[in-house]
Amino acid sequence: MKKYTEIGFGNTWFIRTEFEEPDGTEREIRGFTAPFKLQSVYLRCWIGKKVIILDSKEGLKLSSKNRKSFKLVVGLMGI
Repeated sequence: MKKYTEIGFGNTWFIRTEFEEPDGTEREIRGFTAPFKLQSVYLRCWIGKKVIILDSKEGLKLSSKNRKSFKLVVGLMGI
């Protein structure tokens, strides 16, 4: 199971943790959870339908979404 802890604007909570199960389902909770084994750090900027992600593990990623939003978050990905 992957954990994504994010701090920033645009999500349900300013600090949240999202759990991604192996079957693809996701759930989120408010705040941090432990234990946490860090795998990468990322910065995600979502303006309108465009998303820019700068990830320490995968580098720069650009994508488009179907809905418009504004998000600016710093995230930690781990297991």
